[in-house]
Amino acid sequence: MGTPVSASAPAVPLLSVLGETIAAARAAGRTDLVGRLETAADRVRDPRRRIVIAGQLGQGKSRFVNALLNVDICPVGDDATTAVPATLANGEQAHAELLLTDPYGGGETRIPVPIEQLPAIDARTPLAEGRRVLRVEIQLPNPLLADGIVLVDTPGVGGHGNAGATTVLGIVPAADAVFVLSDASTELTEPELVFLRQVRELCPTVALLLTKTDLYPHWRQVHEANVGHLHRAGLDVPIIPVSALLREHAMRLQDAQLGSESGFGVLYQFLREQVVARDQAATRAAVARDIQSVAEHLALALGSELVALRDPNQGAAAIRELQAAKTAAEELHRRTAAWQQTLADGITDLASDVDHDLRDRLRGLTRTGEEWIDDHDPGRHWDAISEWLTGTVDSALGDNLLWTHKRAVHLAEQVAEHFTHVGAVDLPDVKGGLNAEDSQTGTATLADLEPDIGFASKLLVGMRGSYGGVLMVGLASTFAGLAMINPISIGAGVIVGGKAFRDDKQARLARRRAEAKNAVRRFVDDIAFQAGKESKDRLHRIHRALRDHYSGVAERSLRSIEDSLRAAQEAANMETARRTERCAVLERQLRFVAELRRYADTMQQPIAAPVRGALGTVSG
Repeated sequence: MGTPVSASAPAVPLLSVLGETIAAARAAGRTDLVGRLETAADRVRDPRRRIVIAGQLGQGKSRFVNALLNVDICPVGDDATTAVPATLANGEQAHAELLLTDPYGGGETRIPVPIEQLPAIDARTPLAEGRRVLRVEIQLPNPLLADGIVLVDTPGVGGHGNAGATTVLGIVPAADAVFVLSDASTELTEPELVFLRQVRELCPTVALLLTKTDLYPHWRQVHEANVGHLHRAGLDVPIIPVSALLREHAMRLQDAQLGSESGFGVLYQFLREQVVARDQAATRAAVARDIQSVAEHLALALGSELVALRDPNQGAAAIRELQAAKTAAEELHRRTAAWQQTLADGITDLASDVDHDLRDRLRGLTRTGEEWIDDHDPGRHWDAISEWLTGTVDSALGDNLLWTHKRAVHLAEQVAEHFTHVGAVDLPDVKGGLNAEDSQTGTATLADLEPDIGFASKLLVGMRGSYGGVLMVGLASTFAGLAMINPISIGAGVIVGGKAFRDDKQARLARRRAEAKNAVRRFVDDIAFQAGKESKDRLHRIHRALRDHYSGVAERSLRSIEDSLRAAQEAANMETARRTERCAVLERQLRFVAELRRYADTMQQPIAAPVRGALGTVSG
């Protein structure tokens, strides 16, 4: 079963230990365990760390990405320039592809895009030919990207017609870290704090980058104020002041002083210690759990056979115990009534509750908006209404997403309780089901309100009403011997004209309010329609993840018990001459399994120092 590794030597390469463990599982005929270990080996072999760059509109995300990579690749401008998410990874040469999907099914397609055309790419680009644009994937030869970093530049959150927060939050669950950018012009706003809280709940590694410090001399006061805001909000998020412009000058001039003032040195330290080292620790812990689980499965069969060989009486008792365990495991695997019923009922209840929560939040926003419209003139405040509605809908959808995550974790724990007879069971990562990079919730826009009539039209309305008053009173006054145009008729015209103007004004205001309410309802209906579809898809992914995870747990448990029972039965019938030889083989294999267990325990200890790769070479 391979050469045992020393548990006291954690410096043994992780892939080497995984290779020996895979060989041991393959020799035992456990192909189910081999597949699980090979997946872990692929993760170790390709340790890419995905970092999402997010923030409100106009915070300098694309310029920050360019400065971080020291290359001019993302479009930069005063207006919204990043229209679709862009993924930047390492490649031998600069290359870009547009990832598209058919809204009616048919999978995803890739279309090569010249690098110089990237600034013109948006959701309605002619290259898509009517298909939905998911993201742009860019490959670059770059030292930072070569070290395993993958950057995701996201569209700005907020603003009329821009990406919703849920579009960005759909990318966050698959991220290893998230950088939320906020420029130093003002303190953190309430929408930014809400967005930070939502991101923090979906990703454990989050940093707030205070950008554009070169433009605002008062950035230190803003920094201190933001620290207070985060503390009061209960958000344990570090703040890193950075300047992309100073970074660009420092790299061009090779000026170490400018590089230090840009703040990117602190940023690279954060990447090394909080992203790379933490991801390495998480990978080691996950691999350690896999190795420990495989060692326990292998030890069960080996130990049962060894007991039966050494003492036939104890072997007979072990066989009876294994038969009882097999009966219970077969019952669980064959009918799976208990845990699958819990899972099915839980998913049904979760779908109903999530849909009700979503509709309740959106209906509450609609009522609040309509009440506000009843008290104000929507024509004068339509931009403010649009901004408020977009922001509150984003927050509501984000909170609904987080609530879904919490309920899914609780459901996973409930299902895991059915597997207590097989020992501790790892909970599946339900965040994978939340991930939705093709989210289109944020694409709904609030329709423009028809503007009020101009001054000339209002004057004509007043004149038309006053004409009727002048004519009516003037004709009546002629019977008294007065001229048609006299002070009385003119006064009557002013009174009637003023009333006609006021009545028309009230009618126009009522009409604008009705149009505004209809526009708000249509906007919320569009959001509810899209969010409802994505919520159902999200729950389907979570359902499949939980079902596959616990089905695998049940199958592996049954397979281990079956192998143990068969080995013990064969050992009981084995000839005396072969017993000694077989015992020696089993003892050697069990020592190897014990070494694997001790090594797995050692791997889960804290790492003494973070690994320094290309991050250390380009941070100066």
